Amino acid sequence: MILKQIGVLSCGKIMGALYGFMGLIFGLIFTLISLMGAAIGAAAGEEGAIFGVLFGVGAVIILPLFYGVLGFLAGLLMAFLYNLVSGFVGGLELEFVAGASASPEAQPVPSSPPSSYGGG
Repeated sequence: MILKQIGVLSCGKIMGALYGFMGLIFGLIFTLISLMGAAIGAAAGEEGAIFGVLFGVGAVIILPLFYGVLGFLAGLLMAFLYNLVSGFVGGLELEFVAGASASPEAQPVPSSPPSSYGGG
C-alpha cells in the first residue's frame, strides 16, 4: 500500500494532542524542579522563593498550551508539505501483515483501495 495523502487537519489535531501531552510532562518536571528550588530558597531565608513556586505551577498550565499549539501548527505544515512532495516523488510505501504478531510466517495483507476516504 502507498500512502499518497494525509488529512492536514487530522494530522494537526493528532500532533497538537501529542505535543500537548509532552508539554504536560515537561511542565510537571519543571514544576518539581522549581518547587525544590523554592524550598531551598525559603530554607536559606530568601524572600523571592514564592516566585519560584508561582513560576513552577504556571509551567503546568503554560507549557501544555504552548506545546499543543506549536504541535498543531507543525502538524498542519508537515501534512501540507508531505502532500505537496508526495505528488512529485510518490508516497510512503506501507506494508501490513495479518495477525497479532509480525512473525516471519505472516503474509502481507493484500492492498485494496478504500471505496471512500472518511478522514477528518
